Amino acid sequence: MNQDHPPLRKLENMHILFWLIKDFCWVSDYKLIGIIMIVPTLLIAIGITWFNRKWVAECCHNLAICSWIAANSTWMCGEFFFNDTTRPLAKIFFVIGFIPLLYYYVLKRLIKNNLS
Repeated sequence: MNQDHPPLRKLENMHILFWLIKDFCWVSDYKLIGIIMIVPTLLIAIGITWFNRKWVAECCHNLAICSWIAANSTWMCGEFFFNDTTRPLAKIFFVIGFIPLLYYYVLKRLIKNNLS
């Protein structure tokens, strides 16, 4: 019996590894590797979102993850190079991440309840 995970699960697991490397580099002040790791971490998150675009719940949560990574990456770059002045910009990415979740958890439910 084959116990392999679906291909998307393997991509998600790799994504976690890249994300942890990026954040470890951030807290360890390894600037070059931390900056380099933004690219695969964000690209894989975008790819996972694209693969899940047909499922509203998955898509909304993955859009929020993309925003979260963008926020963390902006914050990290601010700490590395801009005397921690990019937090306001990072906050914008965090707020953007709430939008698909707001849609999924609030608006979608209200629309469903009004149609019932």
